[in-house]
Amino acid sequence: MSTAPRLTALDALHRSLGATMTDFAGWDMPLRYASERDEHNAVRTKAGLFDLSHMGEITLTGPEAVKVLDYALVGNISTVGVGRARYTHICQEDGGILDDLIVYRLGETEFMVVANASNAQVVLDALTERAAGFDAEVRDDRDAYALIAVQGPESPGILKSLTDADLDGLKYYAGLPGTVAGVPALIARTGYTGEDGFELFVSPEHAVELWQALTEAGEGVGLVPAGLSCRDTLRLEAGMPLYGHELTTSLTPFDAGLGRVVKFEKEGDFVGRAALEAAAEAAATKPPRKLVGLIAEGRRVPRAGFPVVAGGEVIGEVTSGAPSPTLGKPIAMAYVDAEHAAPGTSGVGVDIRGTHEAYEVVALPFYKRQK
Repeated sequence: MSTAPRLTALDALHRSLGATMTDFAGWDMPLRYASERDEHNAVRTKAGLFDLSHMGEITLTGPEAVKVLDYALVGNISTVGVGRARYTHICQEDGGILDDLIVYRLGETEFMVVANASNAQVVLDALTERAAGFDAEVRDDRDAYALIAVQGPESPGILKSLTDADLDGLKYYAGLPGTVAGVPALIARTGYTGEDGFELFVSPEHAVELWQALTEAGEGVGLVPAGLSCRDTLRLEAGMPLYGHELTTSLTPFDAGLGRVVKFEKEGDFVGRAALEAAAEAAATKPPRKLVGLIAEGRRVPRAGFPVVAGGEVIGEVTSGAPSPTLGKPIAMAYVDAEHAAPGTSGVGVDIRGTHEAYEVVALPFYKRQK
């Protein structure tokens, strides 16, 4: 039985803009509006406007909400101040990554967890199960929010023209309540493009008027609507992992080079602690494959699953690959054996349909904006 994809509150607007739509994690989402390269370059140099309403918002409230999160997640959420956010993982008992998340502390006893669209139900179920016995409520708020992001160097100016919220005082990985173009919003600054930018969590009935207000405010500075395709090339250039590619249940945070998100020093037990302690020890003594960047010497584009080779042997696998508009060359992220992971390692290639194409090993990210 096929299920029709879910529609965001901005669906009709996307279609009126001529968007190419695609089914993504059960949602009908804009892939691109015109040229994905132009959209990518606009975010890098001016600004882009994204509909991210497919992301999964889960609210935790109650006297022991923080204890639930410290037990359920690998991060130390009790140290997150009100108005701040933290990137973290939720893991299985065996240490495998169920999802990567952003947790916002909205109040002393109120938190919002933002999960990837493809994992939102899995995360909701896991948090609900792990909250048993704690004085806290887990609430599915996926239908309570539309999420609009404005990203790029012109985004602060665009947003400032529509709000009196203290954007200058809003740090990276923080959020504050405010009003944007007359619409109540949670204004966050946690982007996924490698550029400065903001995410606006609003009630779905306000989504269209907010999108239109942002569009008008950005007309003079080159703001364009941007789809999922350029979001992927932007995050790839910025070396940011994507669940299902760089992160999976078969990898621990230590395998993914993200062991820093695991906080063993926090009080009490947490799901996966024993397995992750073993993974940390193994990573320290014999590093597993490492996540690296690859830049093509030729023009052929690597894709997820393609083997990485050296000396006739398979030494790794591509997790994400695409043409890079900023570098002007194909790029990829890949897990490779530790002995081939140092930047500049020679003789590394990608097997693209039987042909070994030469690639340069580089440190991530490929692109870092000038502050």
